[in-house]
Amino acid sequence: MKTLVHPTAVISPTADLHPSVKVGPYAVIGDHVTIGANTTIGAHVVIEGPTQIGVGNHIFPGAAIGLEPQDLKYNGAHSGVKIGNDNTIREYVTINRATHDDEETIIGDRNLLMAYVHVAHNCVIENAVVIANAVALAGHVHIESKAVIGGVLGIHQFVHIGKMAMVGGMSRIERDVPPFMLVEGSPCRVRTLNQVGLKRAGLTEAEMIILKKSFKILYRSGYTLNQSLQELEIFLDNPYVQHLHNFLKLSQGTNRRGPIPGK
Repeated sequence: MKTLVHPTAVISPTADLHPSVKVGPYAVIGDHVTIGANTTIGAHVVIEGPTQIGVGNHIFPGAAIGLEPQDLKYNGAHSGVKIGNDNTIREYVTINRATHDDEETIIGDRNLLMAYVHVAHNCVIENAVVIANAVALAGHVHIESKAVIGGVLGIHQFVHIGKMAMVGGMSRIERDVPPFMLVEGSPCRVRTLNQVGLKRAGLTEAEMIILKKSFKILYRSGYTLNQSLQELEIFLDNPYVQHLHNFLKLSQGTNRRGPIPGK
């Protein structure tokens, strides 16, 4: 049987690779790395542990995963990276492990990280997220499912990006991005609903109408944020409005950045 590991690859004896894993030339896989079935590791990829990678992932040449965080507080802690299933991680993506003991940087399932994306320590990327080229996530950024992040931008530490949000390329993201919204600019502002993304996600016309009404209350009524949240309570039987309402309330809490305002 032909081996699936290139002879120039260097693999630690403590790494655990499923027999179906393909490893390209000059890849380096270090101690305490686990890689699931049908995952492809490209040429010159470096993976250090503790790192857990699920099934069906494709990691392109030059990616570096599980290396020490770029955080001055890091002191050799036993932290890690956890990556789910069916992700595409393109050329020269960097994913750092977390800062403190028993913490993880987490990537979910079915995400696309395009070339030169940087994912810093303690970030969480949920499922079906698309991050375009040359995006830098600072530490503790959380991106909810089905968000789309445009290229060549930076995201401030501790920022939370809501599900099905769209972030325009070359924006400056220093505050929380509300779910279902399209934001862009420097300084960044909420411009409109992410209508294309919501339709692609299968929302019905009735659900879209309620979200449009919610958008007008939040960004076109002249209300303060707290007044707008009170007005939204009449729609809380809708799960999308409920998520939006809860997100904005939490965004005002301790250790949160606060939401990006409307234009």
